[in-house]
Amino acid sequence: MKPLFLPEATGDIARAIEYYEAIQINLGLDFLIELEKAVARIVEYPKAWQKISDDFHRCLLGRFPYGIIYSIETDCIIIVSVMNLHQHPDTWKSRI
Repeated sequence: MKPLFLPEATGDIARAIEYYEAIQINLGLDFLIELEKAVARIVEYPKAWQKISDDFHRCLLGRFPYGIIYSIETDCIIIVSVMNLHQHPDTWKSRI
């Protein structure tokens, strides 16, 4: 399966990278590497992660306080949000 990112999720990623780069050089890159690892795990085992509603799952990043919200479709994984876990937990629902 192939991951497809909603434009809002891509924006989430860009904002997180920018935030972490402002804190420390290459920390944004470290975030991106953790994100890529998590997406690879999702693609390999899409049903392994916590179900947060009937149609959506959440995979947590290892080192950063972020979760990837996604749905499993027939031929792809749709990444709806890459959300900071300090946000209101229902923020991503406005995207569906």
